[in-house]
Amino acid sequence: MSTLFLSPPSFDGFDGGAGSRYQARREITSFWYPTWLAQPAALVPDSRLLDCPPHNIGIQQCLETAKAFDHVIIHTSTPSLKNDSKVAEAIKANRPETRIGFVGAHAAVLPTETLKASPAIDWVGRKEFDFTCKEVAEGRPLETIDGLSFRKDGKIVHNREREMIKNMDALPWVADVYQRDLQIEKYFIGYLLHPYVSMYTGRGCPAQCTFCLWPQTIGGHKYRVRSAQNVADEMAYMKKLFPQVKEFFFDDDTFTANLPRAREIAKKLGPLGLTWSCNSRANIDYDTIKSFKDCGLRLFLVGYESGNADILTRIKKGVTMDEMRKFTQACHQAGVVIHGTFILGLPVETQQSIENTINFAKELDVFSLQVSLAAPYPGTELFEMARQNGWFVKKDKTDLVENDGFQQSALEYPGLSKEEIFEAVDRFYRAYYLRPKPILRIIKTMLEDKDVCVRRLREGYEFFKSLRQRKEDLEAAKSAAAVAAPAPA
Repeated sequence: MSTLFLSPPSFDGFDGGAGSRYQARREITSFWYPTWLAQPAALVPDSRLLDCPPHNIGIQQCLETAKAFDHVIIHTSTPSLKNDSKVAEAIKANRPETRIGFVGAHAAVLPTETLKASPAIDWVGRKEFDFTCKEVAEGRPLETIDGLSFRKDGKIVHNREREMIKNMDALPWVADVYQRDLQIEKYFIGYLLHPYVSMYTGRGCPAQCTFCLWPQTIGGHKYRVRSAQNVADEMAYMKKLFPQVKEFFFDDDTFTANLPRAREIAKKLGPLGLTWSCNSRANIDYDTIKSFKDCGLRLFLVGYESGNADILTRIKKGVTMDEMRKFTQACHQAGVVIHGTFILGLPVETQQSIENTINFAKELDVFSLQVSLAAPYPGTELFEMARQNGWFVKKDKTDLVENDGFQQSALEYPGLSKEEIFEAVDRFYRAYYLRPKPILRIIKTMLEDKDVCVRRLREGYEFFKSLRQRKEDLEAAKSAAAVAAPAPA
């Protein structure tokens, strides 16, 4: 069966595709590669990957493309399920015989609910869905495919679980799918050089962070990896395939979780002369960081999350603030750039803990940072904690974004309202960036490169525009709450 792997049109600027960690619209234009779809696409001969949001593909063009395929596999997410279901229904209306499957973390955790979201959805791929998609595309009977849920005689059937992939080298490279189906210049991440390419060298993460989506839903807590030689060979191939790329990003949940292997990969990348970056925990020593730097490492993406020790313990971060300080200082010393990520609204946030986090971020003084709102995705420990403790703001516990695609405060705590958490994001950004050192750093990068200057000006405009939009979202929420509030007796 001819097969289309689809990331559908959604909210304007919404990064909810297969590679996005925070399925929401960001403060500046940000699009991750749809690697979770590219991987099964590489397994299915003559398939196509259509990533609509970054390529500005609207619903009509999407439907016209889908009409040529017997099978459409859609990557969905908790915030985009309703929209994606409507797209599936439109595809069916256009070509009723099209078979449609949904995959992704939401579908993996809630297969029954996902199937019930629309009669247009024929099946759902649970957990690690690469070979599930391949077998469906081969035309095998649905009841014979492991890891699949589907309708039969009006009832929902769940086939037995599929075993996790043990030999990650058995998966084909995604490089050719990227070249064939994607315009890499359409993908932007504010802290990465442009154009960039991201890919996975392994799946799963041994860390137990309660909020993290992928290890708890699809990847698992065992870090299953490709061999160092396999990774180096694909990197050499990608360098030839994409000579314009300025940076390669390893999007593994924690690339440094297996340090001996990470060191081996770094040594093999050194002779290639390419620039690379990766996700890391804040617990690596100076000598390792320096050795990575000497082999082409430019940047670490680091989840600090909070500057409050109690919160770090509750979310099972597994790294102390002192370890974070030592790691950050080592990166500064080695000349490795850090993009730090922080989350507001984790259990149990207070005004004081927010101030702790803002002050901690200023103390670390990383090159750039991102402030997100706690997102309790179904399937995570954070979701269960919120459900059991009554922290959800809305009855619909899957309502995680505003109508414009920006994150909303889904949780609130005694003594700290969702509005106060929401407002703290703007305050955090302003307190951090409106200081002499960050301003001078940004100006320096703009003066050094004309293209960077143009990009930073665009990002600055988008950033402050998004903050204004957040304020409008907050005022709208307050007005809706006031209208819904019962009149005084």
